[in-house]
Amino acid sequence: MRQLIITTMITLLVASCGNTKKEPQTKNIEKMESKTVLSNKEKSTALLTSLETGDQSTIAYINPTGYKQHNLGVADGLEGFGAVLQNAPEDGFKANVVRSFQDGNYTFHHTIYDFFGPKIGFDIFRYENGLIVEHWDNLSEVATVNPSNRSQTDGNTTLSDLDKTEANKKLVKDFINTVLVNGSFEKMENYFDGNNYIQHNSMIGDGLSGLGKALEEMAKNGITMIYEKNHIVLGEGNFVLAVSEGQFAGKHTSFYDLFRVENGKIAEHWDVIETIAPESEHKNSNGKFNFLN
Repeated sequence: MRQLIITTMITLLVASCGNTKKEPQTKNIEKMESKTVLSNKEKSTALLTSLETGDQSTIAYINPTGYKQHNLGVADGLEGFGAVLQNAPEDGFKANVVRSFQDGNYTFHHTIYDFFGPKIGFDIFRYENGLIVEHWDNLSEVATVNPSNRSQTDGNTTLSDLDKTEANKKLVKDFINTVLVNGSFEKMENYFDGNNYIQHNSMIGDGLSGLGKALEEMAKNGITMIYEKNHIVLGEGNFVLAVSEGQFAGKHTSFYDLFRVENGKIAEHWDVIETIAPESEHKNSNGKFNFLN
């Protein structure tokens, strides 16, 4: 049954790729949403969840002729998406979206996957005229709980402080550039409420003390973590996602950091760190970090 659902979705994808007229696709969206108007983040959440449920209607949320893929291991366009589905395991994929947010034309999501093995991921989608036109992501293997007994996805999920979105984004961007990119670690305390800091990185415990201990251990073992450039900061209310590029243990790396901000200070942190494959292995040429700011 699972394979039948996947085959049907692939057939619909192929049909969508052959549809060069956008009007029928738009009408299809309007028809589906006539009963319930979905926000962009609800559409994205439904699309991610459909990897598990096989809900074929969510394909209509993707622009059939203008979908750009930034996962470097997936070919461009709907054809690439269809190829991933075609190689699904016998029992299909799993996708549990834990957190979903929206910032202008972008949506971003924190998800637990079984996607060719258990993974944690962040996905970003960009919309034009109600349709998804671009996708970025960062994926890592599921790890055991960290020294504070926290997982990579548990913790606060409550969205609040919508009126503070821009201020919270500014705080996080300043922290990334000042401390992580420029290395002014002596200013780190300016961004936190003392040692009150909840950490979900699988190798680091709570508080600035936990972060300091982890960095000390990394240094002892000759492991470096270098943030070279922040590419985009997205936020909704008290949650802010920063996408950065750098090096981890000497390898070209993509850093996705999700922060929860409370009373003007960083209160909680989740992340996914992904090694970027060499260019010879890329299945598209769209780049890992090409965002429209």
